[in-house]
Amino acid sequence: MAEAARRAGDLERPTWIMARQQTAARGRRGREWKNPAGNFAATLVWQPDATPAEASLRTFTASNALYEALACEVPEARLSLKWPNDVLLSGGKVAGILLESSGFAERLDWLAVGFGVNLAEAPKGVHDAQVPPVCLRDAGFEFATDDLLARLADAMEEGEALLERKGFGPVRDAWLSRAARLGEIVTARTATVEITGIFETLNEAGQLVLQTSTGQVAIPAGDVFF
Repeated sequence: MAEAARRAGDLERPTWIMARQQTAARGRRGREWKNPAGNFAATLVWQPDATPAEASLRTFTASNALYEALACEVPEARLSLKWPNDVLLSGGKVAGILLESSGFAERLDWLAVGFGVNLAEAPKGVHDAQVPPVCLRDAGFEFATDDLLARLADAMEEGEALLERKGFGPVRDAWLSRAARLGEIVTARTATVEITGIFETLNEAGQLVLQTSTGQVAIPAGDVFF
C-alpha cells in the first residue's frame, strides 16, 4: 500500500504491486497486520472516475473477486465473506482487504485496494482477533502467489466492469449470496456505539443493515462480531 501511494501519481493504467516479503504490513484503521513469509500481499492501484462514496463500493467488488479466486481450489461451502472486507475459511479469517485513496475534491485522484491472504501460515500471537486467523495450507490447499495474483486480477477486472456497466446491484447480490451470518444475530461495533441485531442485508451504499428491537439500523463503518 505504501508503494502504491508512492507510485500512484505516475501510473498511466491500473497496476498491480505484489510484495514477496512485507516488513511494515498494516490493516484497517492503522492496525498491525502480520504477514509471515509465503503469504500473499498485493495491491491494485488505479485512478477511477469515482466519488469517495462510489470508490468505497470497491470493498465488495474486491471481496467477491478474492472469493472467486480462492474458490478455484477451495469448495465454496468452506468460504464466506464477513462485512465489510474479510474472507473466512471454515469460519476463520484467511484474508483481509484494505482500501486507501487520495483526493480532496469530488473525484478521487487514485484508489488502492490491498489484499492479504494467509496462504502458508496463519499469524501467531493474535489474541484480540474477532475470528481466529487460519491459513490455506493447514486446510489442505496450496496456492502459488503468482497463480493467485493472475486469478485475482482477472476477477477484479470482471468485477469492475460489472460495477461500471450495471451498477452496485449485481455486486451487492453476489456479495450477499456469500455473506457470513446473513439472517443471524450479530453485533456491530463502531467508534461510538455497539449495536446487536439480525443481519438483514446491505443497502445500496454498502452499509450493514441490522434489524433491532427498535427497527432497522444502517451502519456505514465498523466491525462485526459473531
